[in-house]
Amino acid sequence: MHIIRFLDEQNNICLGHSYEKDNAVLLSGGLFSEEMDTGKKVRVIKLLAPVVPPAILCIGLNYKEHAGETGFKLPEYPVLFMKNPAAVANPNDPIIIPRVCANAPEVDYEIELAVVIGRTAKNVSAANALDYVFGYTIGNDVSARRWQMHAGSGQWVRGKSFDTFCPLGPVLATSDEIPDPQSLELTCCLNGNVMQKANTSDMIFTIAELVAYLSEDTTLLPGTVIMSGTPGGVGYARKPPVYLKPGDKLELKINNIGTLVNTVSE
Repeated sequence: MHIIRFLDEQNNICLGHSYEKDNAVLLSGGLFSEEMDTGKKVRVIKLLAPVVPPAILCIGLNYKEHAGETGFKLPEYPVLFMKNPAAVANPNDPIIIPRVCANAPEVDYEIELAVVIGRTAKNVSAANALDYVFGYTIGNDVSARRWQMHAGSGQWVRGKSFDTFCPLGPVLATSDEIPDPQSLELTCCLNGNVMQKANTSDMIFTIAELVAYLSEDTTLLPGTVIMSGTPGGVGYARKPPVYLKPGDKLELKINNIGTLVNTVSE
């Protein structure tokens, strides 16, 4: 099932499926409880991020090509950092370049397969880790590179956590729709130009390995989002670098999930 979270005509936050032409079939119940198909078609006024995460765990340098373009060695263990959950942005909403980034171009795009945990996970093995995954969506790990690399005193969290720096959506594809998360095509287009194009088979650590690693003696709550890393082609590694500016349009596509669209403003 492809689940959306949206506002209806009464401004209620709803869940639905079979989204098409601004209409969806209404689901009752919660996202991680037993959803019930009401069969009722309702009007979708605004798409929302498909999940409200209690935590956003992010993996750096998880594609061989991306590690190569940055000049870093392949990591022995997953590189973990976090984004503030308040950074989540809805599909079609603007990515806002904050005032602290106004003095120099630095804001970058990163398409990622975002993993949504469906039930409490702790000390799970890689062999059964995917049983704890509710589904998948598209994430954009928007990054302020100067704040990430230098102005953040060596910590990545600030430069990755500004408001609107984590667009998610447009749908949440349940795990049965994606039996093999290591065979998905990812494409990021900026103003119609392909900037990133890769397959999740290039990951250094698989989704199952990431869930197992992150759950070692740490509880992953339902709704936790794992941003599984970005492939090569990011803006700061290009010659010359390419950074986001007001008026830009980003279209991030992962097959069997959809296309996440956001514009850029200040």
